[in-house]
Amino acid sequence: MEINQQLLNPVEQGLLGIMILIIMFGMGATLTPKDFRSALERPRGMLIGFLSQFGLMPLIAFSLAYMLKLPPAQAIALVLIGCLPGGTTSNMFAYFARGSVALSISMTAASTVLALIMMPILLDLYASGFAAQVDASLRAAGDEAGFAMPHANIVISLLLVLVPVAAGMTLRRFSPDWAKTAEDTAGFMTIIVILFLVTSALIRHSNLFVLTPWQIYAGSIGVGLAGFLFGFGMATVARLPPRYKRSVSLETGIQNGPIAFAIILLSFREPIQSEMLWLAILYSTFIVVTSSFVTLFYRRIGKTDWEIYRNNLVHQRLFGEDYRTQYPESAVGKTDQR
Repeated sequence: MEINQQLLNPVEQGLLGIMILIIMFGMGATLTPKDFRSALERPRGMLIGFLSQFGLMPLIAFSLAYMLKLPPAQAIALVLIGCLPGGTTSNMFAYFARGSVALSISMTAASTVLALIMMPILLDLYASGFAAQVDASLRAAGDEAGFAMPHANIVISLLLVLVPVAAGMTLRRFSPDWAKTAEDTAGFMTIIVILFLVTSALIRHSNLFVLTPWQIYAGSIGVGLAGFLFGFGMATVARLPPRYKRSVSLETGIQNGPIAFAIILLSFREPIQSEMLWLAILYSTFIVVTSSFVTLFYRRIGKTDWEIYRNNLVHQRLFGEDYRTQYPESAVGKTDQR
């Protein structure tokens, strides 16, 4: 699939850049140094989260791109999405799914920092073949510059994205009330960004929705669904508590879409920039829908273990941290009480 016209004009790119800064500032406002320390206090959960985020997801994205035979530019975009860290959206869904919000936030904080190291390595591992195809195609079309994976630009893009995150953390340190406002604004702005991009595409490139092959739709939807499934499966194999399983699952499948937009706009040039951006838009749109259904399912199956967890917290405040409430096996079944 080729997009012969630039997907976003300079004004739209500028507006998108401002919205991304607001989102990342709001994300930083949700984080504290304690969240990074909490990552070290949950070594098993964090290890499974790390393996899911940077082990499973890039492999899933590459496998889908290969099996669906995606065009090279879209294949690179799908692999890029698979290599991304988590974002605040996964924290919100973890809350509604009765998951461990603390683990979700810790995973988001850790993966955002680790992405500086992991993304260039993973992109070189999984996307180099697709990059070679893009390079050959451009040179055959007379573009002497060709194409090479812009690792340095990607790292710079990630560093630039981390600046508003650090500013948000600073705001939370000195003004928690304003930080809460920034956090709420970021969640709202995430939806606005998706609506802005989809509306722009509908107005200026409405034919794209019809011309887009089913394979690209399958890849943009399937990478998130597979992330939910395999993230939950890995957490199950590791015998994590049910609420941890739900958080790892959602954190694995929900990638930080705004970072994908920032990297694509700052690191890649036309003609492949718009092709990559289109797949990132489709992923960000459909992940909200699929996450909502998965969250409703998790919320339903997690009702009992969540109530037990909450009751245990109350009992421990009353009778001491070492107190463990005993529940009848007939009432609890296989539920993990931790």
